Amino acid sequence: MASTHSNLHSVQVNLKALKGEIPLIGLTGGIGSGKTAVSDLLGEFGAGIIDTDLISHQITAPGGKAIPLIEKAFGVDFIDPEGALIRSKMRTLVFEDSSARQALEQITHPLIQQETAKQAFGLAKSGVPYLVFVVPLLIESGSWIKLIDYLVVVDCSEETQIQRVMHRNNIARSEVENILKAQTSRNARLAAANAVIENQGSMDTLKSEVLSLHQQLLKI
Repeated sequence: MASTHSNLHSVQVNLKALKGEIPLIGLTGGIGSGKTAVSDLLGEFGAGIIDTDLISHQITAPGGKAIPLIEKAFGVDFIDPEGALIRSKMRTLVFEDSSARQALEQITHPLIQQETAKQAFGLAKSGVPYLVFVVPLLIESGSWIKLIDYLVVVDCSEETQIQRVMHRNNIARSEVENILKAQTSRNARLAAANAVIENQGSMDTLKSEVLSLHQQLLKI
């Protein structure tokens, strides 16, 4: 436990070294809001993108750094034949058992933080105008708010979120609703935002919104 907290602390200290050197932008939103679509567009416009959810998937894919630790803590039943985490099974467990969630976080969070810092410093050296940290639970984490210079929230109606996630993940409505309940409220996210991207319409509309955001971020 102590080593985990030390690891997290050291990574946060490392990232703080970037403050004042390059704008640090936080990008968040509820599940199904369209964070990836927005971050992809910002990346096309030249931003440096660090997606913590993508990193989470990478470390729990076959050969991922978290797999041996997860297998040791939870058993082989949570690993599929290809060697990846069975995310649906783990998701069900952590929603029902807070101690299991904490155990999983003690494994994954330090690894995610390490890779986040590695990518951030690499991108900063590459000459990008600003860094975007895509963090699904940014507001819930507390520490990210203190680190970033500017918070962007991707927003849409709750019903849109539900329909997108049901279609994307092929899961029941009740399961999506449980995930939404576990996340901070839409109002809390909007209240904390420096900028809001409404992702309710067409891709052309979204691209126009994100271009305006990019131009705004260049001025920070």
